Amino acid sequence: MDLNKNAIVVKGLGKCYRIGQKEQISESLAGSLVHFIRSPLHNYRKYRSLYQFSAADKQQDTGAEDILWALQDVSFVIPRGEVVGVIGRNGAGKSTLLKIISRITDPTSGYAEIRGRVSSLLEVGTGFHPELTGRENVYLNGTILGMTRKEVQSKFDEIVDFSGVEKFIDTPAKRYSSGMKVRLAFSVAAHLEPEILIIDEVLAVGDAEFQQKCLGKMQNVSESGRTVLFVSHNMGAINQLCSTSLLLEAGRLVAQGESRGIVEQYLESIFHLSEDLDLRNTTQRSGDGRLRFTAAYLQSASGKRCLMPIAGEPLEIVLEYESQQILPRVKFLLTIFNHMGVAVTHCTVDCAGQTFMVEPGAGRTICRIDRLPVPLGEYKVSIVAVDDWGELDSIPTACVFRVETSHFFRHQFIPPMRYSTALVDHSWTNEALNSHFDRVERKMAMGETGALAG
Repeated sequence: MDLNKNAIVVKGLGKCYRIGQKEQISESLAGSLVHFIRSPLHNYRKYRSLYQFSAADKQQDTGAEDILWALQDVSFVIPRGEVVGVIGRNGAGKSTLLKIISRITDPTSGYAEIRGRVSSLLEVGTGFHPELTGRENVYLNGTILGMTRKEVQSKFDEIVDFSGVEKFIDTPAKRYSSGMKVRLAFSVAAHLEPEILIIDEVLAVGDAEFQQKCLGKMQNVSESGRTVLFVSHNMGAINQLCSTSLLLEAGRLVAQGESRGIVEQYLESIFHLSEDLDLRNTTQRSGDGRLRFTAAYLQSASGKRCLMPIAGEPLEIVLEYESQQILPRVKFLLTIFNHMGVAVTHCTVDCAGQTFMVEPGAGRTICRIDRLPVPLGEYKVSIVAVDDWGELDSIPTACVFRVETSHFFRHQFIPPMRYSTALVDHSWTNEALNSHFDRVERKMAMGETGALAG
């Protein structure tokens, strides 16, 4: 193997964190004094043990409460000029891997070799100063990301034009909207010209129009012969931009290969793991916990549970929950995603002009869809509950279902999923607008009439 053909070589890479214990709070002056005297020795022991891991510690299933392996025994090689996607669930170790490769943090075990000039785009907007103007922040941010002043100057007009904020380029950044800051920050990062570019989930910034520009720019980067390591939850972007992909799961590399196959394996694992998900115990959630979802399932209009609903037929999505207190204005939201992670439709009580008062204890809310508007395939449902004080509960994969039958159209034809993410009822008409054939037929009719008259 010619080592010069490889841009990134990772061997046995591992990153272990020792989670700190909760700070001790003394209830008396004497206790506080004793704790103060013992703190230096206690901190010194913790510092010495930070990098001392036993063989048992290296096994993630030992149950050690203060040990967390974000990465463990990860090895791969990326040839020069290849665009590689990194996918996996939240907490799989994707960002940790990029931080180690970018030299932001050191590995606990193994090593990563980078051969070439590297630029990392791990957090859009890093280094933006609110008191500086947009122009000054372009130079500052470009320098932080590894560009020289001459490089920034040569690309300045192109950066500003791409961002669409040229009218406000000499305005302090503190007066920018959050969207304007993101657009300008990504524009700077998108015009880097390193040999190796490391990107962590940056295509989810800005509005829809700007996201398309970002995707187009990343497409140009991927076609320029540069090596790219790209993390994203957008499976369509992974398939479009990346020739190969890595699949991480619980800090381990579980698969590597052609992107389409790896994406399918990842999506199948998500659906498989979620079919019998107990929402009471799931860790894949966020929110303050004043309300917690306990179950999510589908049922027909007659109230019978179903795993394979029929497109075009009525469907009810039932969300069961438990509330810790009276919540006067609760809003429920759900989004249906297809097997590629693309949102097909979004249902919220706002669209129906409703809010609900929730009593303490168990309850449920039901979203009714008159005609399920999805093609044949697999889908997952993401659910959220919010009120005026913030997010109550959010679960990205609450339930999954498969559509194998469709009564959406009056005829049997169903468009393939690759052509449609949602079904729309429609009809066609056709009429001639003084076409060539109309004129010929008219002349023929006039000729026949004249002949008969003669």
